[in-house]
Amino acid sequence: MAENSKIEWTNHTANLWWGCTEVHEGCANCYAGKIAKRVGSDVWGNDKPRRMIKSVWTEFDRFQKEAEKKNEIHKVFVGSMMDIFEKPMSLVDHKGNPYEEGEAEFWNTGQLRDKFFNEVVPNSPNLMFLLLTKRPSNINKYIPESWKQNSPKNVMFGTSPVNQETADKLIVQLSKVNGQRFLSVEPQLDKVDLMAKANDGTDRALLDLVDWVICGGESGNKRRPFNTDWGRILRDDCKTKGVPYFFKQIDKVLPIPEDLMVREFPKSFEVQGTDESEQVKLAS
Repeated sequence: MAENSKIEWTNHTANLWWGCTEVHEGCANCYAGKIAKRVGSDVWGNDKPRRMIKSVWTEFDRFQKEAEKKNEIHKVFVGSMMDIFEKPMSLVDHKGNPYEEGEAEFWNTGQLRDKFFNEVVPNSPNLMFLLLTKRPSNINKYIPESWKQNSPKNVMFGTSPVNQETADKLIVQLSKVNGQRFLSVEPQLDKVDLMAKANDGTDRALLDLVDWVICGGESGNKRRPFNTDWGRILRDDCKTKGVPYFFKQIDKVLPIPEDLMVREFPKSFEVQGTDESEQVKLAS
């Protein structure tokens, strides 16, 4: 279970900013937008600024120190209230006051993203950063040039398809990124066939393009129905291909059937200690 996050597949969540714009039907009941509105942050939409989270930098430092002390790898989802690969957006503080260009240290989200890439990732060897986006076509546009040849071992790039249409599109876009890749099929709204051939000019299946698959239904009062057989199909396909599979939830109300209580993580999340027989533990 997550130690400092309610999201079962991570230990921590961290946000450089709050705010986003809906991309596809999976965003219809987005919890993040509701949370932001509840606390009075008007940061949702393509014409809205994003709220900078100043405390995130000390959180990263604390997460790293905790994981290092325990001799573990801790997973960090970046982020639950943002999309790290959306286009640069203007910034405001917690009261809605804008950060002005030339006066503030940071005035757009692209600057925060660059600081994270260049200063946090290289100095956090005990953290596995899970960078989840609904905009995988933007990843190569915004990552450091050096990552395109040598992707950091402590970064995994992910995207969130919700049906076959979004899977066919987003997974191929994600495959253009060098490095470890994962899917968060959440909220799953229909059957998804990851054994389908990828539209990338090869004979590879969509599942051949990723290293980890998370699956789950939608929660909340307006949740849309989830068929547990959809989860079983993904589970079985992942087993066939040797891809780790993590089933998160049906809807946070119904119990998870025993056969779907599968919560696997990639072996690449583990690192070897000085003794070959001793592994640094992956916190779960």
